[in-house]
Order: sequence, then C-alpha cells, then structure tokens
Amino acid sequence: MTHNMQYKSFVFNFLEENTYILWDQTGQAAIIDPGMYTAQEEQILDAFVKENNLDVKLLLNTHLHFDHVFGNPYVCKRYGIAPWANGGDKVWLEDIKKMLGKMGFRLETEQPAIAHMLQDGEIVRFGNTELKCIFVPGHSAGCMAFYCEQEQLLFSGDILFRGSVGRTDFPDSSHSLQVEGIHNKLFVLPEQTKVCPGHGPSTTIGYELDNNCIA
Repeated sequence: MTHNMQYKSFVFNFLEENTYILWDQTGQAAIIDPGMYTAQEEQILDAFVKENNLDVKLLLNTHLHFDHVFGNPYVCKRYGIAPWANGGDKVWLEDIKKMLGKMGFRLETEQPAIAHMLQDGEIVRFGNTELKCIFVPGHSAGCMAFYCEQEQLLFSGDILFRGSVGRTDFPDSSHSLQVEGIHNKLFVLPEQTKVCPGHGPSTTIGYELDNNCIA
C-alpha cells in the first residue's frame, strides 16, 4: 500500500451516520456522505478542513437516504461544489422533507440537485487519487460503493456493515439484488481491503467472508 491517501471519519446526526473526508499529498479532498444535521456538526467538519489546509474538490454520495445527505447543502455552499451520485435515488431527494416530517424532524434547507450521475465502473479523481464506483443496488435503487485500489479501501455506504448488510424494507429495496452484488462485486476484492461503512465500525472483506452470515 502506498499510503498516499488519508481519510478521517466523523459520526454525525441522530442516526450516527459515518461521514468521510479523503485527501492525498496534493491537499485535494473528497467528502463522502456528509451527514451534518446541526451547525455544530458543520463547524466540526469545516474546522478539520481548515486545520489540514484541504481543497475540497468532490462531494460523493453512496446513496441519497436523508441521513447521508443532511450536509449536502452546507458542503455545496461552503466549498462551491455539487453532489455526485447515482440517479436511481433521485426520488429520495424529492421526498426528503415529507419523509422527515413524518418522523418529527424538520429540514430547512433545500437539497441541491445531483450535478453528475455516477455509473458502475466509473473512475472519479481528486489530486492523485482514483476511486472506482461500484453499483450495488438493494438497500436503495442507487447504492454505490467507492473503492480506492491503491490503498485497498472500500467506502461501502449502507451496502455492507461489519457482520451485516443494509436493510431492505424500503419500497425500492431488494435483498436478493443486494446479496448478489455483495458477492459478485465486493467479496471479489482483496481480503485485506478495509471496509468503511455508512454506520458502525470498520471491517475487512476477509472478515466479512468468514463471518457475515446474512450476506
């Protein structure tokens, strides 16, 4: 491993969502799934960017469930970038205020539109870093994972967790599709690949091959 890319994880909002910021030796950075719900959480992210003199170039969403996009408006406004995601999840942005209202939560800011629709196998770049987009629908219709081959790091969103997989009781969910994608696209990665999920602790592909009975 080259160790040229680094990352920092934050746990944000009432659903304890993992937000990631990635950067390399150029100082350019990408934010994956900004989940900041409060001004204090926004300040935590911004302080880290300033302290490390990072130049945020990309906003990537593994999927568009509300806990993973709360911080999209702030990131877009603060850093002058717009989100990239798979188009299969656009309905979640359109209904976000109504869905949150039913749960007793309010969302004051409008969600920005997706600026670029990510495709399976697409390579996204910042600085000297490349991330491969891996399309694994099931938790939602547009779920993507981001894989850095140079560093053997996988940012799996809510597709794959330590010892479990994403819930599939939403209208656009499919357990069979998700399991098929995990086996055919994620479990074929090197076993030492570190998996950074959307919630909970990190794991490895090897550990999940041996211990994830759900998948």
